[in-house]
Amino acid sequence: MPQPVELIDDVTRLESAPVKTYVLDTNVLLHDPTAIAAFAEHRVVIPMTVLEELDHIKDRRDKSVSREARIAIQMIDKVVGLASPQTIQVGVDIPGSTLSGSLGRLAIFPDQLLGANENVPFLDSTQDQANDNRIINVALKYQVEHPDEFVCLVTKDINMRIKAKGSGLLHVEDYRHDRVLDDIDLLATGYRRSDGEFWEDIDRVDTVREGSITLHRIPKSELPDAYPNQFLYDDNGFMAFVDHVDSEYVFLAVDSRDNLMNQRFWGLAPRNLEQAMAMRLLDNDDLDMTVLTGPAGSGKTLLALAYGLHAILEQKKYKKLIVARSTPPMAEDIGFLPGTEEEKMAPWLAAFDDNLEILHGADECSNGSIDYVKERANIQFKSLNFMRGRSFNGAYIIIDESQGLTQFQLKSIISRVGSDSKIVVLGNLAQIDNKYISPLTSGLTYLVERAKPYPHAGIMHINGIVRSRLAAFAEENL
Repeated sequence: MPQPVELIDDVTRLESAPVKTYVLDTNVLLHDPTAIAAFAEHRVVIPMTVLEELDHIKDRRDKSVSREARIAIQMIDKVVGLASPQTIQVGVDIPGSTLSGSLGRLAIFPDQLLGANENVPFLDSTQDQANDNRIINVALKYQVEHPDEFVCLVTKDINMRIKAKGSGLLHVEDYRHDRVLDDIDLLATGYRRSDGEFWEDIDRVDTVREGSITLHRIPKSELPDAYPNQFLYDDNGFMAFVDHVDSEYVFLAVDSRDNLMNQRFWGLAPRNLEQAMAMRLLDNDDLDMTVLTGPAGSGKTLLALAYGLHAILEQKKYKKLIVARSTPPMAEDIGFLPGTEEEKMAPWLAAFDDNLEILHGADECSNGSIDYVKERANIQFKSLNFMRGRSFNGAYIIIDESQGLTQFQLKSIISRVGSDSKIVVLGNLAQIDNKYISPLTSGLTYLVERAKPYPHAGIMHINGIVRSRLAAFAEENL
């Protein structure tokens, strides 16, 4: 009589990954106030020194950084809630840190109680470097007490990362959660140039009619990287515009270079193909936002301003033109400036006056023309620090020098755009003044990649230098 066969369950059961410990520096929370929820199921440690620094920063006159400090403090308060002191030092669950499975835990470490001993090679608390050293000491203590765990200091301060490694900390990292690219060269440009004939690489295409427009419908597998409002062209005269993209097809509207190059805004003509494509995006009523990137002298500001005057004074699309930018000093601060907000902004917005002079420099009385245009177009100069909490309806808004803003600062500004308005965001990723922001972590980079699939946004990178041959030399060689 056959014996029953015992079935063996040979399904491999995976063990959960070991929990890692991340010690956060103050600048991480200022860069991303929600950073405590960005480390999945792992342990996040906030040294007491970080809380003290946030407390000092939240009352600063710099509204942008003080706002981030307050948001970070509020986030920490929501997590720790009514937990006991002992629980807070061990770790409190972080809501929303994972979609499923175990949550991450947030702990507050009282680093003011640390003292030098033989087991932990603490850095001394000299006055100049006391805070940085105390934060590094917290990570060193965790590393010694938990030798089998992954303990990492996360900071955006390059020198602090070098100091931490030099003091014996095995794992030190920059904050990377907000990075949307691994290489800035992969940033979307708004166009794609084919080396040969465009149609040589396309196997399947048909023609469809949508309303009054004839479109070429191409399977998405043929153009997997295409996104709405992208330009496609080759060197043989082909020029097309991605009208829209669905789950299966890319729809192209054929255009011509002559049509693009013959555009005029307030007397301004494009000087290269990229400027012409940017002008087409600016003049597209279906786009609520246009992002123009490129080096100094490529014509970003001039194009944005010329279209604003054209749209307000000739087409009557908008009621006012708002020009805004952040106001960090490039070298030394010049102190408190007298006058109204617009008068205070004058030193930082002189570039717009320069561009108005370009547009009206040939007039018989250029100063009178410029003053007349400023009044008729209702041009208002604003500081980004005072735009939060407001809504702008029926406005054409230009945000200049946006490369030094974080993704949260840009989000808070773009969310102010009301109905019947258009916003144009300008920036040059080669000119970032913020010491905690790199081209990869800039809010402008984040905006370009996040806005790329949005059908009501357009992106264009303008390469050509149109100021002078000296400006082109400086951009490339100095």
